[in-house]
Amino acid sequence: MGSPQIRQSWGDDRTVYPNQGLQGSGAQVRNGNARISSGDLSLPPLPPNDFQKFVLESTGQSLPLYGATFFSQAASSYQPLANTPVSPDYTLGPGDEVLIRGWGAVDVDVKAVVDRNGLIHIPRVGAVSLGGVKSSQAEGVIHAAVGRYYRDFQLSVTLGQLRGLTVYVVGQARKPGAYTLASTSTLVSALFASGGPGANGSLRHVQVKRADKLVAELDLYSFLSKGDKNADIKLQDGDTIVIPAARGYVALSGKVNTPGVYELAGKNDTIDSVLALAGGLPVVADPKRASLERVDPARKPSRSVESFALDTEGLKRSLKSGDLLTVQSLSAEFGNAITLRGNVDQPVRLPWHQGMKVRDLIPNKAFLMSRASVKRQNEVLLTEDEKRRIDRTALRRNRMDNSDQPSSNRSADSGERLAEPGKPEQREVRDTAETLAERIGNLVDEVNLDYAVIERVDSNDVSVKLVPFNLGKALEDASSPENLALQPGDVITVFSVNDVRVPQAKRQVFVRIEGEVQRPGIYQMKPGDSLSQLVQLAGGLTPDAYLFGASFFREEVRRTQTDNLERLVRRLEAQSQTKLSSSAASLSNVSGDAVAQLRVQAEAQAQKQALDRLRNLKPTGRIMLGLADDQTNVDALPTLKLENQDRLVVPARPDFVHVLGSVNTESSLIWLPGRTVQNYLDLAGLTSGADKDELFIIRADGSVLSDADHWFNRITSTKVLAGDLIVLPEKTDHESGWSVFTRNAKDITQIIYQFSLGAAAIKTLRD
Repeated sequence: MGSPQIRQSWGDDRTVYPNQGLQGSGAQVRNGNARISSGDLSLPPLPPNDFQKFVLESTGQSLPLYGATFFSQAASSYQPLANTPVSPDYTLGPGDEVLIRGWGAVDVDVKAVVDRNGLIHIPRVGAVSLGGVKSSQAEGVIHAAVGRYYRDFQLSVTLGQLRGLTVYVVGQARKPGAYTLASTSTLVSALFASGGPGANGSLRHVQVKRADKLVAELDLYSFLSKGDKNADIKLQDGDTIVIPAARGYVALSGKVNTPGVYELAGKNDTIDSVLALAGGLPVVADPKRASLERVDPARKPSRSVESFALDTEGLKRSLKSGDLLTVQSLSAEFGNAITLRGNVDQPVRLPWHQGMKVRDLIPNKAFLMSRASVKRQNEVLLTEDEKRRIDRTALRRNRMDNSDQPSSNRSADSGERLAEPGKPEQREVRDTAETLAERIGNLVDEVNLDYAVIERVDSNDVSVKLVPFNLGKALEDASSPENLALQPGDVITVFSVNDVRVPQAKRQVFVRIEGEVQRPGIYQMKPGDSLSQLVQLAGGLTPDAYLFGASFFREEVRRTQTDNLERLVRRLEAQSQTKLSSSAASLSNVSGDAVAQLRVQAEAQAQKQALDRLRNLKPTGRIMLGLADDQTNVDALPTLKLENQDRLVVPARPDFVHVLGSVNTESSLIWLPGRTVQNYLDLAGLTSGADKDELFIIRADGSVLSDADHWFNRITSTKVLAGDLIVLPEKTDHESGWSVFTRNAKDITQIIYQFSLGAAAIKTLRD
């Protein structure tokens, strides 16, 4: 006969909360005579109570009720863990299921349920009393009963489904009513089933009454703040859970770890005890600056405020219902700091000391190399695509994804030569080559040594005083008057030449020259150098150079042209809308003219498309050089001073003339000296919609000619120069995006001239 084998069952699915029932079908809540399935039970957000509304009106702060979120979704989504072990001291009673397995002299597999008399029935053994027996003792009791009839056997006893119990939740509960729960349920689990206290319900004095006697009182704050469940008793069938109204509230705001509205326990409520519930004060709180707003209905006016420190005495202060405690934050002011920022290696805050000067803070010019400049130096071997991947913080993942590729396909950053043409990696190298020239001269941020500034706060009137000084002189000579003495709180800002625009004579000038010169490239010029000096530095012109067609670009001019183009588009758009509105108004007075209405709609669409094309054009920043068409001497170039990022392109002399617009054959024709515009129009052939009155020429130097420039002779008799672009618009009665645009623009030649728009732009506008 084996010794009794004590086993505990691993839970059951009869533990009842609003999403789980005795048979897995959902808990049942009896509210009055209604039976509500928990699957249909949904809780609205807990509304703010009157004190929360009072705090909101007084301070503008919406403070949460401490502990309310613990039950915010309990009744609608909380599900207890299944298969939890049954406590050894669980007492068996009617409705509990007992699973009995026996082997050896006895071969039995019985599922028995304790009846209302506390008995189970085992075949060939009879009734066994388990009512009131603890779960840890059940196997021993059954083993003894079977042992009266059999020998040499072993038993295993476990618990199956457990009985339910009914409890009542009353008072200031969120969902008062009768709840059928698992027999293992505790007070906290019953509160979850009912959704917890309501907006005015107490979390600190939850009571359990059994046979009209108070058997337990739970302070949920102890559970929420410290996990203390000593008062979380096991419930019995028929227990009543009473949630009384809260005895009072206080609010904590400002620099506390958990701002909110807190319920008072009703006795010994001090600032210290409530702050402990809130997790205390953060490091940025100033315990010397606290204020307490108090409501006293017996006084007129009923509200008062006082300030004090949260020292030993302050923390002992008693709190009353309606109090609002606010803790201020520490001042961000430094008492002895000197701050350096701007174009420096690293913005830094250092302690001030007596006699401290600018040079003590910035020992040398090398200290002025900004982190952005260092980053650009480190990225000189990276392609543009690789730098974009680094900026997206995805370079590492990208390399891991490509780690299984053959070595011949490795990207340029691996240090190996790319062997296969046309691969994406080789495209990245080409991107680098194409953009390399644009990056030369921008490797470092040039420091403005002539101007730096100290921001100094005058504590007497809280005003800011700016103290400019010459940084270069301060660094060169420690005895210089520019090496200013510093005061506590000073902020020194170092600028680059791009932050505050400096005279051209003090800026570095990097200029790009391309085309028909002996050594095209990027050159560093001296302030005041001219175009002719740039060409000479590049070795002079080649024999094929076409100086008349040279293009000179300046970034500042490009930005100005872009702004002007945007204004022009807005003006044309307004004119177009006005005209279309007028046309639509006229048609509205004429009923049944469907054709006219369609024509207006088509015109509106055409104008919109033309304006969209114009809006997408990119001005080049080209400056006309005004050279003669046969000029070959670089000394004839304008003497304008070069600026940083200027670009000069000298083309080869072209052997062709372009004809574009309303011609039968848009083409490039061989240029022959002495030929006129009419000669080339005859070669290209005019269409029936051509408008010779609006013909214009864009010359290789960027200038534009039209009939408006010729008082006596028509432009068709003008001699054509090498590289000219002859543009022949359509008549305005032949509707197209081009004709609509030109009709609104009035003088297309001025637009072409002002914004340096070439042949590509004309095609974009016309197509």
